[in-house]
Amino acid sequence: MKKAKSLVKAPGAVQPQEAVIEYGAQSVNLAQLLAEEMDGLNMTFDRIKIPSGGGLSYELPSDNPDCPDTVKEFSAVILYHHPAHSYYQSKYTGGNTPPDCSSFDGKVGVDTDGAVHVCADCQYSKFGSAEDSGGKACKQKRRLYILRAGEALPTILSLPTGSLLDFSKYISRLLSKGNKSSGIVTKFSLKKAQNAGGISYSQAVLSVDRVLTENESLVIDRLAEQVKAMASKAVVTAEAADEE
Repeated sequence: MKKAKSLVKAPGAVQPQEAVIEYGAQSVNLAQLLAEEMDGLNMTFDRIKIPSGGGLSYELPSDNPDCPDTVKEFSAVILYHHPAHSYYQSKYTGGNTPPDCSSFDGKVGVDTDGAVHVCADCQYSKFGSAEDSGGKACKQKRRLYILRAGEALPTILSLPTGSLLDFSKYISRLLSKGNKSSGIVTKFSLKKAQNAGGISYSQAVLSVDRVLTENESLVIDRLAEQVKAMASKAVVTAEAADEE
């Protein structure tokens, strides 16, 4: 009779470890998902909201849409980001009313009549065009498609104008070290700031949490390319829901 092999490891023996994928383990093929599950439906992504008035807690989507989670900070991978400029002729009051003109790349805007406008030459993209604040009538934001740990689909976070300078500095720091935003786990928090008129607002603060593992990067790179391909098709609908 053969002697059964012992399952007990010798003291001090190195145990093989399985690679843990914290970001991207639940990722899906977005194109296939749209074809199979969303035929005839509108594909929408959940949103993370930045509070107004200098609040220091984000609103994160939860299982109950009427009761979002509030957190002071969270971590996620930025899959893709792009300008999200929008102009409303009348003051935006919420709802799904699309902007009178929007731009996906910050260079060319398309209005509701289909006319194309060069953003650099547009009067509404000049400081002073917003009568109430002296800023720009065309709201300039940055739309981030981010993936949180354990999530299969990205979530949208729109950075307002007051957060764009710090975001630019953050991306520049990553690039200076040979990194890209989709290869880093970014920690998001908030700080209170004031504009020139003394009005308080909430400003996003971004910092490096950690670098993705090699296995995570392989999955994230594929997902990032899918999100980039889809983003331009959804920009008008997504912009309509942004809060001013």
